Amino acid sequence: MAMMAMKIRNSASRRTTTTMASRQISSGLRSMSSWWKNVEPAPKDPILGVTEAFLADPSPDKVNVGVGAYRDDNGKPVVLECVREAERRIAGASFMEYLPMGGSVEMVEETLKLAYGKNSEFIKDKRIAAVQSLSGTGACRLFADFQKRFRPDSQIYIPVPTWSNHHNIWRDAQVPQKTYHYYHPETKGLDFSGLMDDVKNAPEGSFFLLHACAHNPTGVDPTEEQWREISQLFKAKKHFAFFDMAYQGFASGDPRKDAKSIRIFLEDGHHIGISQSYAKNMGLYGQRVGCLSVLCEDEKQAVTVKSQLQQLARPMYSNPPLHGAQIVSIILGDPQLKNQWLQEVKIMADRIIGMRTTLRESLEKLGSPLSWEHVTKQIGMFCYSGLTPEQVDRLTSEYHIYMTRNGRISMAGVTTGNVEYLANAIHEVTKSS
Repeated sequence: MAMMAMKIRNSASRRTTTTMASRQISSGLRSMSSWWKNVEPAPKDPILGVTEAFLADPSPDKVNVGVGAYRDDNGKPVVLECVREAERRIAGASFMEYLPMGGSVEMVEETLKLAYGKNSEFIKDKRIAAVQSLSGTGACRLFADFQKRFRPDSQIYIPVPTWSNHHNIWRDAQVPQKTYHYYHPETKGLDFSGLMDDVKNAPEGSFFLLHACAHNPTGVDPTEEQWREISQLFKAKKHFAFFDMAYQGFASGDPRKDAKSIRIFLEDGHHIGISQSYAKNMGLYGQRVGCLSVLCEDEKQAVTVKSQLQQLARPMYSNPPLHGAQIVSIILGDPQLKNQWLQEVKIMADRIIGMRTTLRESLEKLGSPLSWEHVTKQIGMFCYSGLTPEQVDRLTSEYHIYMTRNGRISMAGVTTGNVEYLANAIHEVTKSS
């Protein structure tokens, strides 16, 4: 009997121990499952969310003029012929090793020529610290982190409006932001006086983000004379200009002409920073090929700055990707292929310019009471239409036309097949204004 009682007690003890262990495990699992309970869904990206909504729409009449990617007149993505040839040349290559932290030396050298000039004294004197980046976004982020690390008390002045991701980039780099006037809603043009006042009133030695050409989202650029006035005021105030040049070639069809703002600042003796990208002007969207450059006092300083840019890149992504850099190097390093690229860039820019004219003429033929002159005055991939968020919502709900709610139209999405439909829909939602 005693032995049996002991067995019963031992069995009960084991059950109690097992139950307690189970409770501890359950409690631990509940504790672990609560690690992310405070995470809320991220807001949708205002641009990428447009594409998601467009793809989900079953309507055969749907039109997407929201995405900032070039399309041909059939609304199809384009692979440039010069890119196809570069791909053919790469096909037999066996090199798959890491690039240096600074990226492809050949690609960076050719990229600097596009921005600073083929015969630039700064390139010859090796005064430019430059690294390959993950397209324009990566270049901006690298510079923002560089600014935070070495000018920790500085802030960045960003135009109103700008590409929405600019705010995200400098925010996540923990650089305080201020804004400056840029777009004038009433004239649908440049608020030059407001811009100049803000530049003048900013503390001496401030950092400013400037769009080198084809301003995103407005398509409004300063004239050459206005750029010269801006440069002179920057010089007087000792401001630092950081140029984001995502659309070189898309403004006029001539990459050299589209770099005029940068050349003006260089002529005036500024030390500037530049973000460059090949997403748009070579159609290398998915390859993420770009370059960050900073003009320095001399070669020694350039070496030092480049070492720090590489140090910043190391924990982010270690090394930039190889394939896209090879494509760019081959195209820009071969005079014949480069000439072909320049011709193809002009074809893309000319198609966009032609669609601007057709859209404006279509709206005017419909008897629109509004002025659409700004459609052809603005330049580059985007048209800042002046449509209100409510009008954009009507375009989507009633006509299955998709664009960002700020009224930005990607002119690359406008084709001879949809331009009249687009014009008619815009006319219908604006004729009571």
